[in-house]
Amino acid sequence: MNTWKNNMEESKQRYLDWWNGKGIVLSMWEHLYKDGKPHDDIIKPPEPKDIKQYWFDPEWRADNLNYQLSRSSFKADILPVANTHLGPGSLAAMMGAELDGGEDTIWIKHKEGTPLKLELDENDPAWQLHLDLLKACKARANGNYYVGCPDLVEGLDVLASIRGTQDTLMEMIMDPEGLEQQLQKINDVYFQVFDRIYDIINEDGEMAFCYFSLWAPGKVSKLQSDISIMFSEDDYIRFVLPFIKEQCQKIDYTLYHLDGVDAQRHLDAILSIEELNAVQWTPGVGEPQGGDPRWYDLYKKILASGKSIMANWVTLDELEPLIDNIGTQGLHINVDFKTEKEIDAALKIVDKYR
Repeated sequence: MNTWKNNMEESKQRYLDWWNGKGIVLSMWEHLYKDGKPHDDIIKPPEPKDIKQYWFDPEWRADNLNYQLSRSSFKADILPVANTHLGPGSLAAMMGAELDGGEDTIWIKHKEGTPLKLELDENDPAWQLHLDLLKACKARANGNYYVGCPDLVEGLDVLASIRGTQDTLMEMIMDPEGLEQQLQKINDVYFQVFDRIYDIINEDGEMAFCYFSLWAPGKVSKLQSDISIMFSEDDYIRFVLPFIKEQCQKIDYTLYHLDGVDAQRHLDAILSIEELNAVQWTPGVGEPQGGDPRWYDLYKKILASGKSIMANWVTLDELEPLIDNIGTQGLHINVDFKTEKEIDAALKIVDKYR
């Protein structure tokens, strides 16, 4: 590949180091516009007719992503990746949940009366939409950027989107063995879908993941169980851990998305997964974000376990204190950049520690 990112090889090495618990990756969530000329003279597509076209028209989205990326900054370790997400947890849409395009995101909703269909239907409209979008983006990328893997999600989060949260949690009590069987079927479908997507988007065995800025020289995924804030450590070990562990064993590089203060009680179980590479921390609504000093001990615990960390929505003034307090090894820091000048300022800070 000859991407629009001038320092791609340097950033690849930093990602490799980070996956192995070394060094610092400096990036951001999504992208911002670069200063100066675009990377290429890409024609801007017409405005979408409506929200449906904005999210669910593969050709329009591919054209728009191509245009946006041609004008995006890839300074520091910001990755050139087309964000092909179809909502957080779009695997559920392939098995009966509903895609609902909103102003800022796509919601995956439980649809009343949806039959439980824990298998991949090749003719399913949501599956075909994923394929069409990925192929359209890949056709336009032309080696200038990676086509990211959508945020499929897994396990209980997917089941809750299909069946509803209350029914899913009740199943833990009423039919735990049956629930385990359903979760294994979801994992089986996950691997089918993930591998098919990988075949479309990989570049000589390398790939990128849409959420949280991930690249790896192999298969890579973000894993989670956001619903786990609602149940005990014992239930986590029974209904989440085995299936997350299987993903970590079958996918080369994995990042666990730990979401919410109450989810911290599951951290020891998460850190027990030998094959897991890294943990990303999302404090939750109303909490200070990833650069706040109250999370330093959490980061130190994760690092001490041999896993790397990802801190998100760090502000520029929090960057240096964060590194001073938790060290310089195994850090992926996503700063809430607003301009390229802020990226340059952050680079001056980080380069002192490299």
